[in-house]
Amino acid sequence: MRILLINLNISESVSELIASEARRSASPGTEVEVLTAPFGVAYIETRFEALIGGYAAAQLAAEHHTGYDAVVVAAFGDPGLSALREVLPVPVTGMTEAALASAHLLGHRISIIAISQRIQAWYREVVESYGFGGRLASIRALDRPITAIGGVQQEHAQALLELAERAVRDDGAEVIVLAGAPLAGLARSLHGRLPVPVVDGVSSAVRHAETLAALKPGRASRGSFAMPPAKPHRGLPDAIARLLDSPR
Repeated sequence: MRILLINLNISESVSELIASEARRSASPGTEVEVLTAPFGVAYIETRFEALIGGYAAAQLAAEHHTGYDAVVVAAFGDPGLSALREVLPVPVTGMTEAALASAHLLGHRISIIAISQRIQAWYREVVESYGFGGRLASIRALDRPITAIGGVQQEHAQALLELAERAVRDDGAEVIVLAGAPLAGLARSLHGRLPVPVVDGVSSAVRHAETLAALKPGRASRGSFAMPPAKPHRGLPDAIARLLDSPR
């Protein structure tokens, strides 16, 4: 099995974190590849940055999806996920969707720990769009500058732990979700240090992608996730144009 993970920001240090956690989490024999967005921002924390990241994901997915059994949008908030599900011939999942699905099986009240205050409103919208708004106990986030996005786990390790502890103590969280690719792998270091389960988005996405690929559910030919209707287009990158022109 081959799984393609797409890092929607331009930070190679984050791609390294994603790759390390994905390969630790994958089943024996599963091959993992991580691609980094060729344009965009260092890390995504606003709706507009998510829009840019979603287009970067579309370009990379169109260029590279052939030969893979599943694709993962490796950015919390899942920019472009639903759109990619319309056009790709393989299953697509994302860090938020997969983490919430995992958390759903571990407890009722879910809290998200994030790296930026600005992220919170957009994350809440995404959680609600997935139908988990009633399960969300809280979103707690760092409120301090980030000097190196690839080193946020080390730089703010104690603060992130304290946020998770407060979510359990004050918000009634029964499961903690660590949000964002820069926190990939942190759940491993927090194992046993919190009184509730901790979920990592990258490892959840890899495992869910493996499951979806193994189930071979087929793709939609009718309904809202069928291929977009054929129509004229111009100015698109060649790979995206070819994807839109694929046989229905």
